[in-house]
Amino acid sequence: METASFFVSGPSTCSAKAPAVLRYWLFKSEPSAFSIDTLADSPSQTAPWDGVRNYQARNFLRDEVRVGDRVLFYHSREAPLGVFGTMSVVRAAYPDHTSWNPNSPYYDPGSTPESPRWYMVDVQLLQKFPQPVTREQLQDDPVTSEMMVMRRGMRLSIQPVTAAEWKAVHRLAGVKP
Repeated sequence: METASFFVSGPSTCSAKAPAVLRYWLFKSEPSAFSIDTLADSPSQTAPWDGVRNYQARNFLRDEVRVGDRVLFYHSREAPLGVFGTMSVVRAAYPDHTSWNPNSPYYDPGSTPESPRWYMVDVQLLQKFPQPVTREQLQDDPVTSEMMVMRRGMRLSIQPVTAAEWKAVHRLAGVKP
């Protein structure tokens, strides 16, 4: 996969350690497991994005997602499906310790502290949209209808988003990016 087609450079509002290229992502979560309201109610509106158990999504988190990157928060599997707001990545990838806990739903006996298999990042809420941008709205828009999340069978929980898609989602939400 050629990642250059997914990322567009632009001005960064991040610290000196932030990447020169601002990247955009879509993170999917089932709201019954972790919703945008859960994030909003977290201390400092910040929480770890844990439990990713797909190798391609893990690779995005571990190798591509950086502090300062912007993220669309997508509620999946429960109606209404759609983008409910935005987040910023505030901590780069680190081992997902939930994979080491036998009592965790994300336990993986093949992952150890010495040889972690799974990673997570910390995210902070930027804004909750006044109304979600539904899957139907995304489908009907010429820009967002081409997003990865709209592809038939696309179940990947971490997905790159282009700058044009990021702006279009905000336009549909009626808010500024």
